[in-house]
Amino acid sequence: ATAAALFFGVAQPVSAQILETAAPFAYVIDDATGTIILSKEADVGLAPASMAKLMTLDIVFEAIKEGRLSLDDEFPVSENAWRTGGAPSRTSTMFAALNSNVRLEDLLRGIMIQNANDGAIVIAEGMAGNELAFAVLMNERARELGLSSTNFVNSTGLPDPDQPKQTVSMGDLVTLARHVITEHPQLYRYFSEPEFTWNNIRQLNKNPLVGLSTGADGMFPGFDEEDGYGMIASAEQDGQRIIAGIHGLKSNKARLNEMQKLLAWGFRSFDKITLFQTGEPVGEVGVFGGTEGWVPLAGHEPIQLLIPRGAKSKLRARIVYDGPLRAPIEEGQQVGALEVMNDEELVSRVPLYASHSIDVGPLYSRALDAAYELVVGLIHTGVTAATNKN
Repeated sequence: ATAAALFFGVAQPVSAQILETAAPFAYVIDDATGTIILSKEADVGLAPASMAKLMTLDIVFEAIKEGRLSLDDEFPVSENAWRTGGAPSRTSTMFAALNSNVRLEDLLRGIMIQNANDGAIVIAEGMAGNELAFAVLMNERARELGLSSTNFVNSTGLPDPDQPKQTVSMGDLVTLARHVITEHPQLYRYFSEPEFTWNNIRQLNKNPLVGLSTGADGMFPGFDEEDGYGMIASAEQDGQRIIAGIHGLKSNKARLNEMQKLLAWGFRSFDKITLFQTGEPVGEVGVFGGTEGWVPLAGHEPIQLLIPRGAKSKLRARIVYDGPLRAPIEEGQQVGALEVMNDEELVSRVPLYASHSIDVGPLYSRALDAAYELVVGLIHTGVTAATNKN
């Protein structure tokens, strides 16, 4: 990737309090701006336990959005689903009856309100035939969404001694959560329902944050014997949404306390600044073989950022793109991204798009561009070689 650097600074007299979290693994973002407000070992793959159901939901939600599934579709409850995730399993369940048929909407409510393992298995079998085939879909979807520290083996997150360890990083889980919330708001709302009754068994929402004053309205807690207590949570206050993932806590109480602390801190400790308005050029990058040698890049939305309140921040930004760019370039084509750093920490990465189209240039222009590219390449190679010698 090629980078073009921009520099700007925000300086205020007092240093902001940096939050120390007891969670060994944590990742917290502001939804609207994408600002990373806390990152701690966020790329480490961990057993997600029930948090893996987020990917199960995303696959179902996409199928509903595309018209391949309807909320009224019915799925059969197999003996495997009943035994592995239902009443006999002694795990989180919606108590779906063996050999019954359940509407997809009810299965989703079972998963999102009661963390139902039987609901997730019924959907996996209904969509892909079996859990292993569904896990293939989960991993393919993870790659489509750019999730790099993931390995799904089933729809529930339950440990499977016959399969490799299921792993997802906190960074990947929060990225997935943001995608689900943004793309499927009408389905996301089931998460906040206080209770759900199925098979004459009433259960309260399994998410301990729902109903508290944090503004939390969804996502999953999870527990793994090896990796401990984790949670993915989303909360909204005064129009601001924060999405947080934590893992590695030693108890349910520690997990709840830590998540409440992180959300409260996220809502009260930051100011929003606007770096660029919608369509405002962020910078230009070179184009080879075109009618113009440079193309301006801009965001589709205002490029905004959260900075710590009362902080002394040293923000640096750079345009990162896969170069060299070659004509033709279409207006609105995603060309690169703006990465914003605070000291050495990446705090935001925003897509950038070509502000206008550039056609392929005449032959002599393309020959000159190619020659220029070759010279630049040779010079850079020489510099690298000289540096390595020293």
